[in-house]
Amino acid sequence: MTTLSELLAEHTRMEGETVDHLQRVVAEWQLLADMSFADFLLWVPLDDRSTPDGAVPLSRPADGSFLCVAQARPTTAPTAHPDDVVGRRAAAIEVGQLRRAVVEGRICRDDDPRWHLEVPVRRETIPVRRAGRTVAVLSRDTNLSTPRVPSPLEIAYLGSASDLCQMIVDGTFPPVVPQATTEGSPRAGDGLVRLDAHGNVAYASPNALSAYHRMGHASDVAGTELAVVTKRLVLDPFDAAEVATKITDALEGKPSARMEIRGRRASMLVRALPLRPRGDPAGALVIVRDVTDLRRRDMALLSKDATIREIHHRVKNNLQTVAALLRMQSRRSSNPEAGRALEESVRRVNSIALVHEALAYSVAETVELDALLDRVLPAIRDGATTEVRARVRVEGGFGTLPAQHATPLVLVLTELVHNALAHAYEPGQTGEVVVSAKRSAGSLDVTIADDGRGLPDDFDVETANGLGLQIVRTLLTSELEASLRMRARPGGGTEALIRMPLGGATNGSG
Repeated sequence: MTTLSELLAEHTRMEGETVDHLQRVVAEWQLLADMSFADFLLWVPLDDRSTPDGAVPLSRPADGSFLCVAQARPTTAPTAHPDDVVGRRAAAIEVGQLRRAVVEGRICRDDDPRWHLEVPVRRETIPVRRAGRTVAVLSRDTNLSTPRVPSPLEIAYLGSASDLCQMIVDGTFPPVVPQATTEGSPRAGDGLVRLDAHGNVAYASPNALSAYHRMGHASDVAGTELAVVTKRLVLDPFDAAEVATKITDALEGKPSARMEIRGRRASMLVRALPLRPRGDPAGALVIVRDVTDLRRRDMALLSKDATIREIHHRVKNNLQTVAALLRMQSRRSSNPEAGRALEESVRRVNSIALVHEALAYSVAETVELDALLDRVLPAIRDGATTEVRARVRVEGGFGTLPAQHATPLVLVLTELVHNALAHAYEPGQTGEVVVSAKRSAGSLDVTIADDGRGLPDDFDVETANGLGLQIVRTLLTSELEASLRMRARPGGGTEALIRMPLGGATNGSG
């Protein structure tokens, strides 16, 4: 799906600050759509002579076209646009009203509803202004097929939405606040409180009343001074003072980011928005959301995460104990072949232990493979053989992988690097083993290349019976669904090539 920024870059010459303003409008307009019981569409003009700052020149001919670059549907009413409108040019019948909003610089309303897909729709057009210039147009499209009975909630919603839409025309909404996104902020349906110019509650929705009751306020909040009531409910005195300040600042026209407060029995998100249509103080809009159950689930998840990390820590300790026991046994063995087998087992167990050590310090069940290999590969080089002087180097980035992929991949890499160090070089020979990774959206390609003696003429990776290669083939096939090829390296030596599909199972990027 094409994003707003991509559409603006393709079809306009807007400067960055104008694009940022439109991004803020889109970030806020779900609130507008829900309180308006209407769809919102964002239209930008299409004209090669558009000004670099994104403003709509008033000299544009009346048949100049507009493009819809974003769309929001209400959660409180039937949509007027069940179809996707983004990327569509305005029809000829729509252009006149969009142009009228630009020329007159005010909210314009259809005289008569029009029909869209057999649905009667009333449209209002709202010029979006920044720094005194119109940069786009919002259309507020209301589905009239379902009659609505006016209620105190609906009246409060529509009145607040009208004030905010007028502030869009004034260029004072959305505000620029330190919080760059409204994701996770309370919405109108979570709980809405309308304050008058003095900070007293003019209306509180049922959900807002429920949130305040859970916080500990037993009576109705109507007519009370909300900043004082809210401050009394908060346990932390610093948070109490801060939330009261945010509410009073909104009455004075100062925007602020959302805030979470905690009472004796509940937690609540609070966001206060100034209402100043045409610059006149009209009170504030306070949106609240009861997040008590969410925070309890968060605490439960944190407890589970801590338990999982502790398990990984204990598994790592147990594996290191097993490795130490195997190392002691190898030193006591009088059979050189048995001693080498035990040392190889020590190396494999230590590789798995390092993965669990990484998981013990990870919040998610993912492993930063680059940092892990920086620890694993030098240990392989030091333990391969004292007669080989080849060094190991890593190129590229492996990125982050889920634990179920990281463990077998680390084992595969340790086996292949160990094989290169053990079999590619003559005693005392210097050289270099290079482990290179190239990651894309769909796959991870890894090459282990050495500059040693090369492969025997009759070598076949599918039939080679060495234990290391058997382990590699098994892990690649059963755990990673990956492929392995081994070939002569140009200029001498051997290359082992692994292609591992990533798909949607990975986290992070390289």
